[in-house]
Amino acid sequence: RHMAGLQLRLAPDWKTYWRAPGEAGIPPSFDWSGSQNVKSIRLHWPSPQVFHLNGMQTIGYHEALVLPIEVTPRDPAKPVLLSARVDLGVCNEICMPANVQLQTMLTSPGQPDDRIRAALQDQPETAREAGLRQIACEVEPISDGLRLTARIDLPQRGKAETVVFETDDASVWVEEAASTRQGQMLTSVTELVAGSGAPFALDRSRVTVTVLGEGRAVEIAGCPAP
Repeated sequence: RHMAGLQLRLAPDWKTYWRAPGEAGIPPSFDWSGSQNVKSIRLHWPSPQVFHLNGMQTIGYHEALVLPIEVTPRDPAKPVLLSARVDLGVCNEICMPANVQLQTMLTSPGQPDDRIRAALQDQPETAREAGLRQIACEVEPISDGLRLTARIDLPQRGKAETVVFETDDASVWVEEAASTRQGQMLTSVTELVAGSGAPFALDRSRVTVTVLGEGRAVEIAGCPAP
């Protein structure tokens, strides 16, 4: 495998978005179709920040981002041509789409890079690392989709905690979650709306719950029934 890194430098006070950018953000997309000798690609997102502007919440990175990219070649004995078209949003007082074309050759052995290492260390903690005791999720139908209520037994991550839900279906719209905490229990409620505008089957095991607070985020894989 190779570990590459996409480094973005933004002008002062500008930001770009996380994979789940919030209702007002622009999610980044990556087209790797021009690459050669690539079997799979995995992005390792560092813990993002939560921004509030004009009553809207967005999630992303301020002024700079190093995004580690793990590349598995089809033939490890041959070099990898990594080619990407990246579409992303950038925002200050206004938000706008941007795109970049990137290309590089990856050969073995690579050299260690402190920027990539630091970004990998800034990834969200796992549930075990963060001290998660339990998560239980109730799902109920609503007129145009599903309501998901998660009760998360997790040590507090600071005064302000933001919970983000993601499904494995990009066509499902996820409402900004409303969260409250009582002691060790963090309760968060969101609504999921599919393109069909009707209740749908939800694969709980493919739901990702991320808790953002002070310092590193916590990423929880799966949202099991009570």
